[in-house]
Amino acid sequence: MTVASIRAESRWRTWYATFLILYRNKRAFVGFLILLAFLLMAIVGPYLVPLDMSARYAERYLPPSWEHPLGTDFVGRDTFALIVHGSRDVLSIAFLAALFTVGIALAVGMVAGLQGGLVDAVLMLLTNTVLTIPKFPVMLVFATVFRVKDPFSLALILSVWAWGGLARAVRSQILSLKEREFIEAARVMGLGLPHIVVRELLPNIMPYVAINFLYIMKDAITASVGLMFLGIIPFSATNWGMMLNLATQQSGAIYIPQGLYYALAPMVAIILFQLGALFFAHGLDEVLNPRLRS
Repeated sequence: MTVASIRAESRWRTWYATFLILYRNKRAFVGFLILLAFLLMAIVGPYLVPLDMSARYAERYLPPSWEHPLGTDFVGRDTFALIVHGSRDVLSIAFLAALFTVGIALAVGMVAGLQGGLVDAVLMLLTNTVLTIPKFPVMLVFATVFRVKDPFSLALILSVWAWGGLARAVRSQILSLKEREFIEAARVMGLGLPHIVVRELLPNIMPYVAINFLYIMKDAITASVGLMFLGIIPFSATNWGMMLNLATQQSGAIYIPQGLYYALAPMVAIILFQLGALFFAHGLDEVLNPRLRS
């Protein structure tokens, strides 16, 4: 066997072992399936489910049927198509917000833990300030002051005040790891700081960061939908937060029995994603931490 084939077989065995751990943990496997369904809905769903935004008042608030699985909204548009096409924006915002948050937290936490002294004190003062002030009012002010016109800018607003807790946790782990024997050995061998950070420190904290990435995505969806529900950052009628806004404040769907399906559809989608993230994070913790396996 060639070296390439041996490496390929090793990677396949690793992925297979990871899948088996998730499969045996039923709650984690259910979370994996839920997140996979949302991912496929956001990537390929808009190409498979057509969206007609024209108004058909004669078909408003139709109940679920084969033609309209989740019924129709207040102007006769298919609710399921709205959910599918809105999932791309919602998940893009959540992913980008988690990516930016993790990036800021890693930078602050690692610099504070490695440098120590005055740098650590200043960065922790900034972190404590971020943790002290409630996040949502700050994001509300930022979203009002700065013009939000795409998922990228909204993700930046969501991440600018959400990194504090993870930064403190990363700093604590760096302070513990940099005193370990393998770090001292790397220093004695003359390996530079980039090697120590990339090859020694990051692999040890990435499992914790990966789990927090899912939790941050979950919180980012809640925050983004909340801002859109308030009507501060309207992207389109397909966004789940804007659907809730239209159902509760514009069209009065929650007061009409026939409009209940339209009002509940985005709520159920949000709750399902939250459950999927929580369940999968629980299983991911078991995959990345062998001590939790029984």
